[in-house]
Amino acid sequence: MVKKTDNGDFVNTVRESAQQIWLAGLGAFAKAQAEGGKVFENLVQEGTTIQRKTQAAAEEKFGDVGARMSDMSAKAGQQWDKFESIFEDRTARALSRLGVPSAKQVEALEARIDALAAQLAKLEKAVTPARPSAKRSAARSATPAAKSGARKRAV
Repeated sequence: MVKKTDNGDFVNTVRESAQQIWLAGLGAFAKAQAEGGKVFENLVQEGTTIQRKTQAAAEEKFGDVGARMSDMSAKAGQQWDKFESIFEDRTARALSRLGVPSAKQVEALEARIDALAAQLAKLEKAVTPARPSAKRSAARSATPAAKSGARKRAV
């Protein structure tokens, strides 16, 4: 059996412990209120520092990724150029086998046609005006007597 005096001491001890816990809680609360602004500012500073570090690390990684992407893009462009060149060569060979002239050959033919057309036009100008004028001048130079004699023979 527990004696009354022991029981009373136990209650007093519990009461004193509860009182001390209560007072410790009030003290912590008061200290948190007093230093709460400082703690908040410290947390903001630490957060800012961490953000800067992570942002710098992220930018570095993005820079690395960007460099890799530009390298890959350049390589892809080079591969595309090679593919395009191979395709053009093979197409040109196939068209050549079929007898289709190349663009250069067509351009050369067009230039030759233009040159020949220019020469032909020069020749036509040189030859065409001389013929009608020769007939006209011969008809004009004939004497009226010759013209009347030609009429009598025709009748």
